[in-house]
Amino acid sequence: MTETLLPPHLLALDDRFHALVHPLSRLETIATGFTWTEGPVWFGDHECLLFSDIPSQRVMRWNARDGVSVYREASGFNNGNTRDRQGRLIGCRHGYRDVVRTEYDGSLTVLADSYDGKRLNSPNDVVVTSDGAIWFTDPTYGILSNFEGYQAKPEQVAHNVFRLDPVTGELTVVASDFTQPNGLAFSPDEKRLYVAESGRSHDETVAPILRQFDVEGGTLKDRGVFASLDCGFPDGLRVDTAGNVWTSAADGVHCFASDGALLGKILVPETVANLCFGGHDGHRLFITATTSVYCVFVNEQGTEPWTRASI
Repeated sequence: MTETLLPPHLLALDDRFHALVHPLSRLETIATGFTWTEGPVWFGDHECLLFSDIPSQRVMRWNARDGVSVYREASGFNNGNTRDRQGRLIGCRHGYRDVVRTEYDGSLTVLADSYDGKRLNSPNDVVVTSDGAIWFTDPTYGILSNFEGYQAKPEQVAHNVFRLDPVTGELTVVASDFTQPNGLAFSPDEKRLYVAESGRSHDETVAPILRQFDVEGGTLKDRGVFASLDCGFPDGLRVDTAGNVWTSAADGVHCFASDGALLGKILVPETVANLCFGGHDGHRLFITATTSVYCVFVNEQGTEPWTRASI
């Protein structure tokens, strides 16, 4: 491998990683003092980042000019966030065990809170495809204790990945064999879906892997393991426009090529929960890691259109 001097927070394990980062980049702490940060989503049209502080039941807002402020109090233990193709915020609330949309006037619309007549477990992370379909994971983290939700017995027989049809509103199970499904992200052409298996959080026998699926209409075809993590287990993840997969891990953010090779790592001093692309030019990676939010320059952009300044 080619030797290139990189700062301490960048670890290259494949020559291809050098094209994705820059030797003068800095890992900046842009916000700190939280309990557990999650669910970052960039609003390029408003030049701000929203992210969750789950146990405090707040959704926070950050921009480069004003710093941090509260976007929403009493968030219902909101976790993962994304935007739909109309620019509206979509969130997963552990406390209400639902997926909710924030309308333009600030009101909330519940999109899904039950399946087969039974309450969902605790929707965790969510993504919207170009056809308007909403895909989300439903592990039990929000009902295991009162720390990030309300302790309760699960009503669902499995820990599913769901798809909400944008036309009919029908909720369907697209994968049901996860221990704890977590972050999810599509390839740039939306022909492949990556889903994190985070069951190792409570069971050391569960492999810390990213699984991959072929997308066939509104269904999935299992293509097995995409990658395994060598530190901790995966949580949130994103895909860049070149098809590289950036995933959270115990020691930072791991970057995998579309062929599954580990290209390198962005080392972070706290356990990483999630990440997203954004910034004024779309080349900043925002990282939610335990008590803080970090930012670092990367030489790629995210696939979501709102990660750039204009959409």
